[in-house]
Parts: sequence; C-alpha cells; structure tokens
Amino acid sequence: MSENEKPPSITANPNAVWKEQLKKRITSLEDVAKYVNLTVSEKRAIGYSKGRLKMAITPYFAGLMDKNNPNCPIRKQAIPSVEEFQTSVHELSDPCGEEHDTVAPGLVHRYPDRVLFLVTDACAMYCRHCTRRRIVGSSEAALTDENLEAAAAYIGAHKEIRDVLISGGDPLLLPDERLDEILTKLRAIPHVEIIRIGTRAPVTIPQRITANLCDTLKKHHPIFMSLHFNHPKEITPDVRAACSMLADAGIPLGSQTVLLKGINDKPAAMSELMQKLLAIRVRPYYIYQCDLAPGTDHFRTPLGSGIRIIEAMRGHTSGYAVPTFVIDAPGGGGKIPIAPEYVISKNKKAVILKNFQGKVFVYPQQSGTAPSEEELNL
Repeated sequence: MSENEKPPSITANPNAVWKEQLKKRITSLEDVAKYVNLTVSEKRAIGYSKGRLKMAITPYFAGLMDKNNPNCPIRKQAIPSVEEFQTSVHELSDPCGEEHDTVAPGLVHRYPDRVLFLVTDACAMYCRHCTRRRIVGSSEAALTDENLEAAAAYIGAHKEIRDVLISGGDPLLLPDERLDEILTKLRAIPHVEIIRIGTRAPVTIPQRITANLCDTLKKHHPIFMSLHFNHPKEITPDVRAACSMLADAGIPLGSQTVLLKGINDKPAAMSELMQKLLAIRVRPYYIYQCDLAPGTDHFRTPLGSGIRIIEAMRGHTSGYAVPTFVIDAPGGGGKIPIAPEYVISKNKKAVILKNFQGKVFVYPQQSGTAPSEEELNL
C-alpha cells in the first residue's frame, strides 16, 4: 500500500471488518502462494510448521509482503523458514521462566509490584520469532471465568501488586465485552493502579481498533498499551489511523521491538523505525535481544549489534526516539538493560566520560578544586 492511499477501512461496520480478517487468515501453502512467489525452502517449511508454530497471517499483513523477495522483512516475520527446525543447545522451551513464576492459571508474578496476565493463546498472526511459541496458537482458547476469578483473587490478596500487564497471545482478539469484564474485575481491586495491555493487533490487524473498543478501554483508565513494531514498513496509513484512535482515547502507547537478524539489525533501519513511531505518537520503549526460544537461532544477533544501534541513535536523534536495549535473562531473571559504555574511568574526585561524538569530558564528583590530570591518571 502506498503512502498516499486512503486507509481502507476503519469505517462502517468495523467489527465485521476485523472479524473478516481473522476468518480469512492465511494458513496454507496454497493461500500464501497467492501473495508471494514461494521459494522451495519456504514451501518445505510451511509443510513442516503445523507441529511447531502454525502459520497464520492476516490478509492485511500479507499484503505488505514483497512478492518476489524472500528477504522482505515482513515476509521473514510471517512465513516459516527451514531454520526454525534447527535448535541450539542453548535454547529453552520457556526462555523467560514464566512457568516457574506462575501463581494461578495464566498469572505470572515475578517482579515485586506487578504481574503478567495471559488471557488467551491466540494471535492474529503468529510471528516466527515468538518467545511463547510453547503455548501461543496451541488451542486459540481464551481465559475461562474460573481462571479469571482465581487470578483476581490472587491479585486481591497481594496488596503489593499495583500494575497488571494483560498479554497472551493477543488480548485484543477477545471481544470488547470480554475485555470489559476482565478490566472491570481488575479495576475492582483497590491497590491496582495501572493496567497495561500488550498487543500486536494495531500492527497485524489494525482494523481491530474501533470506536467501540476505544470507548471500552477509556472506561478503565489509566490504561497503557505496549505495541510490537519491528520494521518501518509496518507503519502504514491503516496503522497510523489505529494508533491515532488509541492515542486520542487517552491511551499512552509504547513500542517493544525485537532485534532480528536480517530484519532490523542495521542502525539505519532501527533509527527510521523509532523516528516513524514518534510521528504516530508511539514512544519507543524497549529493544529486546531475541529470546532463546527454540528454533529462533537464525534471528539472533551478537550483543554488539544492539549496542551499536543505541550508539548510532544516542545524540543523533531525539532522546524520545532512543529505547532501552534489554536482555530478558534466560530462565526468569527479568529484563537487564544493556547500554554502550560512556564512562571511561572514575574515582572519588571525578568521572571521565565520552559523549556520542567520542569527545572526552571530566565531571567532578567533589566540590572545590578540579582534579589534576595526574590525579585522574590521564
């Protein structure tokens, strides 16, 4: 879709539009071949993928794929590859250790003051780098009333919990009425201050963002939303319209991006993505080092790639456009920020720093006379 084309449709009958997108998801080799000229390797991988992480692509997202280029960044995220069936000894079925910290069905309590609440295993599209591939898409089932009650009871009994992140799968695949029930249940707990929703729907099925959905979410403020963008090509007129509706509804939007080899591991591509996100009122939040999920080794980059990307952005673009680069520590250690080293040395008297241009500066740590070069060991 060109930049000048009018977004097709967040218009009349909006629920019918996004449900039709789900109904017509591309799940077979024959279907995807209508959109792209498949390579022999892609055909083999599609045939094998049913047992690992099934292929499902919305017609909207498929329409962004380059028909003839198998290295298209959209295509590589959506169509299985044979590399998925090569596993590394370092890979983990549950790379973030969520099962260890599960305290009720779908409820993960790792950090002291917040919980992760997995309310469905369904997504509009199954990303080939998915970190929850052990569960996502396995049944496409949603949270039961019984499990909702159990999660709410646990949260209610733990007054240290002030922040609930609703995720999945993709929570926005639930009907508005069900989302309203879940949010109402959480809002009835006095010590829950904020609720976050983790979703990729505005990217893979932007037609899901309707006036009724926005009205539903507005009833439960403060609501924050974490979106998942990986490449500038994903920011289309449809996506701009969806993000505008959410932002106009008073929902702060942040983006979480996974660093993926051959997709966004060049500083120019990542900088363009972050700048375009700001232009649609989405604040870059995290860049994740790709988790150690089985079959994702071909997507992982050296750690230095992420550090170089942050170095290329810091000082060269708006601070708002520079996310935090993190590793989700294998086995459940939580997010660990990784940053370029700007401190050359330090002692009790001063810190020696370099800036984004590589220039060196001395910042005194004690008031009074500035330290000499000899004292600083220059």
